[in-house]
Parts: sequence; C-alpha cells; structure tokens
Amino acid sequence: MTDKRKAHEEKLDAQLKEWNAQIDLFKAKADTAKAEAKVGYYTKIEALQHKRDSAKAKLRELQAAGDEAWEDIKSGTEKAWEEVKTAFHDAASKFK
Repeated sequence: MTDKRKAHEEKLDAQLKEWNAQIDLFKAKADTAKAEAKVGYYTKIEALQHKRDSAKAKLRELQAAGDEAWEDIKSGTEKAWEEVKTAFHDAASKFK
C-alpha cells in the first residue's frame, strides 16, 4: 500500500468519525425539539445515516481493492463523499 493511498483512506475514515459525531449532535438537538419538529429532524437524521452508511461501504470497497483497481474505485468514492458532505452541510443549516 502506498503512502498516498494510506493517507487518503485515513482521511476518509476520519471524516466518517466526524459525521458520526455530527449525527450524535443532531440527535441531541432533535431530542430537545418540539414534537412537530422532532419528526422532521429524525427523518433528516435517518437520511444522513443512510448516506453515511453508503459512504462507509464505499470506503470498505476502496480499502479492499487491489492497487490496480484502487485508482478506479477512488473516483467513485470521492463522488459519494461529496454527496454526503453536501447532505451534512444542508442538515447542519437546518439544525441551527
């Protein structure tokens, strides 16, 4: 495994951990919200968890790939990552 590959995978893994922490914060905020807002918050949280899980699966696929296939899989993983980042950014603006 190249240093570049290892660093990239570690960066993605750290981002997953950050997203998990954000989901926990969103849940805490949702728990204190009024009843009618809770449903919307939890729907948003569920969607974020699904996107996060998809990104996590892409990371696992990337980690399992051989060195030749790694570059090809990397571009798909980066696209998935951008979608999740956008979803978290949108959610963060709604939870403020």
